[in-house]
Formats: sequence, C-alpha cells, structure tokens
Amino acid sequence: MKSAHAGNGHLRDFTTDPRVLIIAAIAVVVATAGLFAGIALLKLIRLATNIAYFGQFTLAELRLEDTPLGYAAVLVPVIGALVIGLMARFGSEKIRGHGIPEAIEAILLGRSRLDAKVAVLKPLSSAISIGSGGPFGAEGPIIMTGGAIGSLIAQMLPVSDNERKTLLVAGAAAGMTTVFGTPIAAIMLAVELLLFEWTPRSFIPVAVAAIIAEVERTLLHLPGPIFPFSGSMEATIAGLGGWVLVGIAAGLLSGLLTQMVYACEDAFQKLPIHWMWWPMIGGLVVGIGGLIEPQSLGVGYDNIANMLDGHVLAAALTLLVVKAIIWSVALGSGTSGGVLAPLLIMGGAMGAVLAGILPEATPGFWPLLAMAATMGGTMRAPLTATFFAVELTGNTHMLVPLIAACATAHAVTVLLMKRSILTEKVARRGHHLVREYRVDPFALTRVREVMTTKVESVPATMTLHGAAAFLTAPDTRHPSFPVIDEKGHVLGLIDPPAILRWRRAGKHRKTTLGELLAGSKVTLAYPDEYLEGLSDKLLLANVSHLPVVSREDARLVGYIGWKDLMRVRSKKQAEERDRSALLSFGAKRKAQESLGDPV
Repeated sequence: MKSAHAGNGHLRDFTTDPRVLIIAAIAVVVATAGLFAGIALLKLIRLATNIAYFGQFTLAELRLEDTPLGYAAVLVPVIGALVIGLMARFGSEKIRGHGIPEAIEAILLGRSRLDAKVAVLKPLSSAISIGSGGPFGAEGPIIMTGGAIGSLIAQMLPVSDNERKTLLVAGAAAGMTTVFGTPIAAIMLAVELLLFEWTPRSFIPVAVAAIIAEVERTLLHLPGPIFPFSGSMEATIAGLGGWVLVGIAAGLLSGLLTQMVYACEDAFQKLPIHWMWWPMIGGLVVGIGGLIEPQSLGVGYDNIANMLDGHVLAAALTLLVVKAIIWSVALGSGTSGGVLAPLLIMGGAMGAVLAGILPEATPGFWPLLAMAATMGGTMRAPLTATFFAVELTGNTHMLVPLIAACATAHAVTVLLMKRSILTEKVARRGHHLVREYRVDPFALTRVREVMTTKVESVPATMTLHGAAAFLTAPDTRHPSFPVIDEKGHVLGLIDPPAILRWRRAGKHRKTTLGELLAGSKVTLAYPDEYLEGLSDKLLLANVSHLPVVSREDARLVGYIGWKDLMRVRSKKQAEERDRSALLSFGAKRKAQESLGDPV
C-alpha cells in the first residue's frame, strides 16, 4: 500500500483507495454466510440439548431443569466432553477454547488464514459442549466460525493479507450480530479487539457485514432486542457513586475470573494424562455444579432475562459462585465454548447481590450495569460492552451509567492485570500483544526536523586513491559521505565497501569519484517529506544514510540516517515519561522572572 506521505501532492487523512468498495461487496457475501452459520449453530445447540437431556430429536425449547435424568444428568457433560476431546485430537486442536484468542492469533501471526476444519468442527463441538450442559455462550464459537468463513472466502480470492484480515473480522462481526442482534457492538468489538488498527479500509467492510447481518436477521424475524429493558436511573451524585462502585466490583470480579480460568488451565497442564481427557474432568465438575444449581448450565439466557425483568434470583450468590467455578474449570480444561454470555450472567448475579446496598433504581438496573461492566472489564473492551448492553436491551437511556461503570471496570483491570482473558492465552504461546493504538511519530515528523544540516561531503574531483585515504584517516568520523559536484548536486555516496568494490573491479587509483559515479542512480531525501516515507526509502535502497536535497535546485542541504529516526522514537518516549509544569504561579514565577527564565 502506498504511503500517505509519498509526496506533498498526495498528502491526505487516509490511505484508503476505491478497492475498499470491492472488499465491502465481498463482505456482504461473508455476512450472509456468517448469518446462516450462526442460525445453524443456535439450532444445533438446542437440538443437542434436547437429545442429551431429554432423548428427543426436536428443536422445541425445553428447560434443562425439567430433565427426567435426575442424578444421571451428571454424566451428560462428561460424555459431551469426551466427544469434544476426540474431535480436538483427531480433527483440529483449534476448536479448543472460546475462539476469540484463536481468531486473534490467526490475525496477527497466521496471515488471517483459518482452515475449513475450523469452520465445521468449531460450531459442531460448541453445540455438543453447550448442549451437554457446558456453561458457555454461543458467541465465541460463532465469532470463530464466522471468522473462518470470512477467511475461507478470502483465501479463494486474490486479496492482500490486510484485506483477508478484514474479511475474517467481517465474518466474526456478522456472527456476533446473528447471535445477539448487536451490530454496533460487533463493529466496536472489531475495532477494540480484532482489527488491531483503526482505518477506513477495514472499518467500512466490517460495518457493512454487521449491518447486512442485522438486516437479514430482521427479515428472518429473529428477535431484537433479545432482552428488552426500559428501566433507568436519574443521574445524581449518589447514583454516580453507585455506578463507580459497580464498576470497581466488576473490575475485581473480572480479575478474579481471569485468574481462575488460567489457574485451572495451569492445573490441567500438570496432569499426567493426554489433554484429550481433560474436558471430561471439566465435564464432571460441570455435572456436579448442575446438581447444585441447575440454572448454571447451558447458555443461561433465561437467567439474563429474569434479572432484567426484576425477578431477583433468590439464589443469585449461589448462581454466581457455581457458575464461576464450573465455567473456569471447564474453560481451563480446553473444551469448546464462549465467554460473553457467562460473563453477563455472573456479572448480573453480582449486581443482583449488590442491589440491596446500592441507591434505589428501577428493578434490573444494577444487574444490567454489572453485566456490562464485567464483560467490559474482563475483555478490556469498554465501548463494546457499553453498546452491547444498549443494543441487547434497546435502552439508550442507559448509555451514561453503562459507560461510567464499564470505564471504571476497565481502569481497574488495566491497572491490576497485564493481560485480559482473551490475550493471556496468546501471550502464553510466546507472543506479545499491544492493544494501544497511537499515531506513528514517523507520520508526523518531517526530514528537516531531524536531519544533520552541517554536512561533511567530498568533491567529485577526489580520486579513488584520495577517497580511500580519506575514509581510513584516523580523524574521519563517519562511515559514508555524499559526493557533490561544483554546483552542490549529489552524485552519490561513498563508503569503504564502495571503495573496495571499485578497487576489485580494477578501477584506476586516479579515477575521480565523478567518473566512477557517472550514470549511477541516487536515492535522495527531501526536507519536507515525512519520516514514514523516508524509512521505506532506506529499506528499499538498503542504506543507512541518505543525502537531503532541496526540491527547488537539488542542492545538498542535509544528511539523515537511521540514528536520526531512532531519536524520534526516543523523543516520543520522553513525551510519555518526562513531567513538567508549563504554567507557574506565585513565588516560583517571580523567581523565574528574576533569573530571566521564560514562564
């Protein structure tokens, strides 16, 4: 892709070109495929649930609590986990886990390539896992499945790695929109977590995919919003205190849940058995948890609806504890399942528990706030969590309380934990992630701001012998020098390797540098160009320094090298690190004035 600063006549805010329209058109196809994959997964989960717990081959909505199995229901998650272990070992290991870390890894390290096995086995394994009582949501697997579909379609077309990444994320956004009917949150998830950039070339196709998926799911009469909620709370000082308190509690819960998941994963790593058998152990814990609290099994969307309806669960604390334990153990065992719905349920249960000590609000208000804050804190995606809650409920009046709680939870987890539940797995595989996006200082700094203006050069009349003596002299301070003619125009550069090449080629020692460099192509820099483009020039020319010439008369005006570029990085770090007051008052100001210092 061409640099935004290729020349002064081409400077613009964005580098996106009309090709984004082609990728957006492909995203429409990806969205449609992702939509039907999501619908198929939801139906598959219901079918698996009815077969596992009721022995009925039906898509009817049957409640897990009504299963006739009794205590034998403990074995259902174990059997389901065995099937998943076999699928992972002999099918694809990528189906293990909740999907999003695998999508991140494919984007950053695998050129956004996911294979067809993942597209088939991930939803199938997730349906078996959730259908057999696994305490997971369908969103993580469908995000992975939608991403796999987008990647497969992109792999069949002549696209770049960045375009393939965009289509992968477009499929993921379409999948999330299918499950929850939250296109804006799906777009925000892409921006905050999956794209690792903020550019129109990726944002536009992803937005197209999410919007198309929402329109198509509406045409298919899928419900939206799926958890209607009309409650609100007046913005008061006491209310703000409650919002912040919920955010702090959600942040602490997020940290605890993340630690629990990876503590369980570490414990499973120490077992002297193949990882294929680990999900069965997790399944046994899930089965026992289901006997203690049946509502902790499955996706648990009815729990979310009950909490938002104001039907405060009498056993909210029990639900929170049991769900947290079986979810962390099952996820740590490497089974297949998602994290969004469980986070909502556990956060909502915490909100229901805390509602008794918080300011009075509409029933369901505090559980909703805690749901979003727990999701935002655990995933480190506060904007996604905020819009997710708004779209789930259809209640825009909740925006301010939601962002207050989500931002607070985000602050708590960022300060307390190095990684989120989504990035820790990638980090444990030896890959460092940075989720902070800043403008590259190279894109803001011109050559004239960092170049050396007092340039040491050599004349074109210098002989090859003279150049060799000059470069090897004890007082020569630089490895390379520009060669200029009588008008100050740059003919080329000399350095010890160039001298050796000429000598080995048999050039006469009295040949002038002007004769040796005649007809050679010189890579030049200009004072008004940006370092972003200059770094590309250095790389393509395979040199460490470039002469800087005036655009008007092509005369040498400066010299720049890689060390100058590194100083820009150091300056940027100093801006982050060094602290100083730019305004001074009182005695300090008078003291500065008396010394003649500027204030």
